[in-house]
Amino acid sequence: MILTLLKAKLHQARVTHAELEYEGSCAIDAVLLDAAGILEYEQIQVYNLANGERFTTYAIQAEPGSGIISMNGAAAHKAAPGDRVIICAYAQLGAAEARRFKPRLVYLDAGNRIVRTAHTIPVQAA
Repeated sequence: MILTLLKAKLHQARVTHAELEYEGSCAIDAVLLDAAGILEYEQIQVYNLANGERFTTYAIQAEPGSGIISMNGAAAHKAAPGDRVIICAYAQLGAAEARRFKPRLVYLDAGNRIVRTAHTIPVQAA
């Protein structure tokens, strides 16, 4: 059996640019890509906290240390500068590997700087 699990998450990233005429993708500060273990050209899901949009695109590198999160091409219609988004990548794993796997979770501040990292999400309480 193959299972799809969360591989990586950039939590509460702020969109810095929306470039409609740029080749479609999501440009992400290379430092953030590395911290999350997301590869250039890897498929990502973007969840927009401002408007509820959820869409698929791929990651490309933005300048390291720039804090850039740019929605490009059609994605520019789904998120605007200032919107908070969650960017996720997923992996397909066999059942045994999935039981041992821990995602790379990267939590960001309003300037897209890393606040903390983790490998688990706290249990949600009532």
